[in-house]
Amino acid sequence: MLVMPSNIRNIGIIAHVDHGKTTLVDAIFKQAGLFRENQHMGVRIMDSNDLEREKGITILSKVASVHYKDYKINIVDTPGHADFGGEVERVLSMVDGVLLIVDANEGPMPQTRFVLKKAFENGLKPIVCINKIDRENARPLHAYDKTLDLFIDLGANEDDLFFPHLYTSGHGGFARVSPDGSEKDMRELFEMIVNSVPPPKVDYEGAFLLQVNNLDYSEYLGRMFGGKVLRGTVKVGDRVLQLRDGSEKTAGFNITKLWTYEGIQLKEVESISAGEIAMMSGLDNVLISDTIAHVEGAKAMAAIKVEPSTLSMNFYANNSPLASKDGGKFLTIHKIRERVEKEEAVSVSIKIDPNTESDTVKVKARGELQLAILIETMRREGFEMQISRPQVIFQRNEQNKIEEPCEIAILEMPEEAVGTVMEDLSRRKGELRDMRKNDNGTTVLEYAIPTRGLIGFRSNYLTMTRGLGIISSLFDGYQPYKGEILGRTQGSLISKDTGKLTRYAYEDVMERGTLFYEVGTDIYSGMIVGACARDEDMIVNATKQKAANNIRSATSEQTAALDPHKEFSLEQALSWLRDDELLEVTPKQLRFRKKILDHSERRVSERRSEVLV
Repeated sequence: MLVMPSNIRNIGIIAHVDHGKTTLVDAIFKQAGLFRENQHMGVRIMDSNDLEREKGITILSKVASVHYKDYKINIVDTPGHADFGGEVERVLSMVDGVLLIVDANEGPMPQTRFVLKKAFENGLKPIVCINKIDRENARPLHAYDKTLDLFIDLGANEDDLFFPHLYTSGHGGFARVSPDGSEKDMRELFEMIVNSVPPPKVDYEGAFLLQVNNLDYSEYLGRMFGGKVLRGTVKVGDRVLQLRDGSEKTAGFNITKLWTYEGIQLKEVESISAGEIAMMSGLDNVLISDTIAHVEGAKAMAAIKVEPSTLSMNFYANNSPLASKDGGKFLTIHKIRERVEKEEAVSVSIKIDPNTESDTVKVKARGELQLAILIETMRREGFEMQISRPQVIFQRNEQNKIEEPCEIAILEMPEEAVGTVMEDLSRRKGELRDMRKNDNGTTVLEYAIPTRGLIGFRSNYLTMTRGLGIISSLFDGYQPYKGEILGRTQGSLISKDTGKLTRYAYEDVMERGTLFYEVGTDIYSGMIVGACARDEDMIVNATKQKAANNIRSATSEQTAALDPHKEFSLEQALSWLRDDELLEVTPKQLRFRKKILDHSERRVSERRSEVLV
């Protein structure tokens, strides 16, 4: 059944992390009857990836559809985190309107600003849901005023200031015209989408045209690709061309399968028409921004612009003495490269640097969270690897001066944390741009800061604000190099021998710093077992046993209480590394190690580098 473009609505959903976007989408599905009364419905259906559920963020954009009266509504979920800005760019090129979800207590947040700005740049009209109005301390009218202020700040034109808005609760499953309304379902939201989001601006009659902005991969079908059909109709078996902006090469192929979205599933169809968001297969080497068009008079469309990669990181095969002991299935650099290439094929902002040695995979990305998510996904799939410290990607300007990527960071925190946070940010070369107090007693700081300064900051920030701080950052272009940033001020405690970390050794070593592992952990020579209290590396005997003799004394049997060991999240571990260290990542364990494990070889290498300096 072909749906005419005038009966299709394509809408992107944007919201700050934790403003209830995914729960609201679940309520829309429920109302649209996607689930039978007796059918078990998972919570947060659109966040299908395990990591998304754990971290409570949307990483990959996804599409789902619902039917309302004679209309088909395609809903495209967008990530709220700036590291996934590349995803946002793609999504907005598929939709004709955006649904902005704002928390009724917090009002619009910095991250909302990022995606909303992009929506205005793409000429999309927002409709607004003031969400979670049934929570205690909700201030729906205050949130509406703050949203209006944000629209004015972003330079919205006068028409946009009279934006359609509703007061909603994803949890309660209702959308109301006023905060004290009595509506019990989502019907008002469906009506608003149908009436306020324009139908797709497409040409129903012309030759088929689509720009790829969605990629997927299936073990059975190979590459799947799609986006919004901009012109015409295409059927299974039709001959089409693939074109790429900036390249003369074209590839002709036959379409082998077509799908549209029905609910949260892909449904196979015989043909698709202008206005639909669809997927297809038939060709392997397809990238985001490629044009798929009918053979007659086809021209490549301009590539979708995405923000540049600002960080790089080296992946190596795991060659430590404990390699493959933690249940890792994929250990070779070939397997690691293959997996990252797969990620590069479906992600707009992850790139592999082709100019590296054969034993290294150098990955470029938008931010450390994006890299950490990739590594975490890979370790869950059974990969083992070693990873270098994240490095910022510098460039030279026309005067041959070094420039570095910079960010605007917006931080919201309890007032008592402000002093500590400001002190840390100034050490990281941050410049305070703005400071204001919120009505709810929190303080908002706006900083201009080099991307280098933000490496490892997020986890410290959560500690400094006792988990209550919110931070978001936006890429702010390349600027002149800001000078040296002081790194970590602790050296490493390096294990002298291979064996198990003993209680006897733990008692002895903990006086020199903080240990990272519990008693009984397998360790090896050259592995870093803790942080030294001083800024110097120290080799320690972490495997030594108590001497067994038959002389007993009153004090020898007494055991001291052990200091707790320090646990690291993956992001914290990556930021703790120094340039001569690696992080060994396995499905079960994170281990720090020196690049050169042998102590005497390492000393020789250090002396050489001192001579070179």
